[in-house]
Amino acid sequence: MPPVNPKTSYPSGLDCRLAVLGRDARLTPHRRAVFQTLAESTDHPTALDLFTRIKTRSSDISLATVYNCLEHLTSNGLIKQVHLERGQSRYCANLHEHVHFHCEKCGKVTDAHPMADFDPATYWNLPKGAKVTRTDVAIHGLCPDCTK
Repeated sequence: MPPVNPKTSYPSGLDCRLAVLGRDARLTPHRRAVFQTLAESTDHPTALDLFTRIKTRSSDISLATVYNCLEHLTSNGLIKQVHLERGQSRYCANLHEHVHFHCEKCGKVTDAHPMADFDPATYWNLPKGAKVTRTDVAIHGLCPDCTK
């Protein structure tokens, strides 16, 4: 059973995610703050965005600490790093299979989930015998607000 957050009587989302993934990651208060802030976000923030949001609640955190926390959470499979062209990396707490839609006008990034289970090999001509372990796809266009 994952450790219980002393402020609640049940494990946190991060503790549950660790248990499901079978990971034993050292979770400092700053790592928890970064994860929680990211989990509450729907806009796929950058490290600087996260730093700005966390700084209002935890004044002792530095930008370097946020980057270190993001590296730790990413390397342990607890969050995803999202690369969109040449911009800063963004981060996503959604571990379900999905792609990202990036509006080329306003810069908004949203999750796009598949409408049904699918095998990537049926959509892309992959090398024979290849096994897909994850997908990192970004779809670019204009969001509904920008097409008006």
